[in-house]
Amino acid sequence: MREISYFCNDKIMAEIVRLPKMSDTMTEGVIVKWNYKVGDAVKSGDILAEVETDKATMDMEVYAKGNVLHLDIEEGGTVPVDGVIAIVGKEGEDFKELLEEAKAASAIPIEEEAPAAEVKPETPAPSALAPAPIATPTPAAPVVQSNTNGRVVASPLARKLASEKGIDIAAVAGTGEGGRIIKRDIENYTPAATATSGAPAGVESFEEIKVSQMRKTIAGRLAESKFTAPHFYLTKEINMDHAIASRVQMNEVSEVKISMNDLVVKACALALKKHPMVNSSWLDTKIRINHHIHIGVAMAVEDGLLVPVVRFADQKPISSISAEVKEYGQKAKEKKLQPADWSGNTFTISNLGMFGIDEFTAIINPPDACILAIGSAKDAIKIVDGQVLPTKTMKVTLSCDHRVVDGVLGAKFLQTLANYLENPVTMLV
Repeated sequence: MREISYFCNDKIMAEIVRLPKMSDTMTEGVIVKWNYKVGDAVKSGDILAEVETDKATMDMEVYAKGNVLHLDIEEGGTVPVDGVIAIVGKEGEDFKELLEEAKAASAIPIEEEAPAAEVKPETPAPSALAPAPIATPTPAAPVVQSNTNGRVVASPLARKLASEKGIDIAAVAGTGEGGRIIKRDIENYTPAATATSGAPAGVESFEEIKVSQMRKTIAGRLAESKFTAPHFYLTKEINMDHAIASRVQMNEVSEVKISMNDLVVKACALALKKHPMVNSSWLDTKIRINHHIHIGVAMAVEDGLLVPVVRFADQKPISSISAEVKEYGQKAKEKKLQPADWSGNTFTISNLGMFGIDEFTAIINPPDACILAIGSAKDAIKIVDGQVLPTKTMKVTLSCDHRVVDGVLGAKFLQTLANYLENPVTMLV
């Protein structure tokens, strides 16, 4: 969005540059880097800045022409969508009035005209108002009172109690008149830890990190999903012997290395064709049944999680799925994914099997009705004709939105998925 300040003369008009909405879920952005500084000349199409959105770091073009007159946000600063970030115009042009009007319209206070902070009268030191409170004595630094002869001042009863409890009365802080040790001082006494206890003194510490734009969006979307969609979960154990063997054979002829995750993506796509209600979305007053199959593949990145989408996965060979997922993985690490890469999912899978996780439940990724959580393929045993044989099994858990998918439908989907993975040749015909 741009705003132009018009003048009566023929001068180049100063122009407000605002932060555009660079993804469908973006509400604010962080200026990672300015590519131009105040005074530099820019033209339409130049990359003015790098902006961290809720999904990736993206280039922001400027559509104004002239010189950069003002940069309103420092690098690392956060600004809401449609917020003022810069002004472009003729060198030396007065832009303050334009900036004031733009920020007033956005209800954003002007920093240089912010009202001065109210100066409150300095609070007198406590000693000037009232006698200083008596500090509670601590065992580590007792205040021991004694007379001029070095004798500890204590009541007879306090001495007797100290003797009975084995307390060194010289280490007790007195709270009686003139620092005299009395009965309650002995009863409340706690010995200080000593160096001979063998326990090192602990130090409390912590670190706080700024929440990234991506993490904010993950928190908001998944919290909304968890507390809006009524989740239920179905877990199934699948025999992976034939899938593992088939993968070995495929990799002997494939130009790209096919992973077990690639096989699951393909199997899910084909199973969704047979169970289209699982490939659906809840839209409050209606259910959208998607006839196309776009599978989101959850990927961990430094700041959180991205879900790029394999489009028309049912129509693609496994090798193409593998190449596409690998490309997405590289772009995700480099923060080069674009909005088109992560939009349009109709079903999502999340795989933690490579980390040795046996099974887990995942939160549904809106607008999907389901998400599949994949565990690791583990060694197990099976009995065939009375013989105990080694085998490989993998547990998968389907999280379902009960508003769209019922238990029987989810169970049938998992049965179909298992049939494809236990007989991989059926995915090739």
